[in-house]
Amino acid sequence: MQADLDDEQLWKSVVDAALELPASELYPFNEEWDAARVCGKWFMISSVRGKRIVNLKADPEEARALCESFESITPGYHMNKKHWISVMAGPGISAELVRELVTESYLLVVDGLPKYQQPVDPARYGHRED
Repeated sequence: MQADLDDEQLWKSVVDAALELPASELYPFNEEWDAARVCGKWFMISSVRGKRIVNLKADPEEARALCESFESITPGYHMNKKHWISVMAGPGISAELVRELVTESYLLVVDGLPKYQQPVDPARYGHRED
């Protein structure tokens, strides 16, 4: 069983997951906010407001379910509350969950890019061939 992450571990997990994704880059938005983007489009934006807050894109139905299932996942702080979630360190927030949420956010952004700009096929990325 994986332990719940603290703020520092949460941030490390987010950065590690983001940098493993094709064509992604960390981008300091300003001195208070950090971001990750793919082809110029954000898929993660984060700041520290007493606690580390990580905003990620999410499918609206999945976002609602995540907010209901985890006390440390809420509608996106300073973002569109339907399409973004905020993740903070807390009960149930593991490195594996963070990796899944970062990857899903990335794929949602990639899916919105023109096909010629997509660094991966969002419908197939991460799925094993059987």
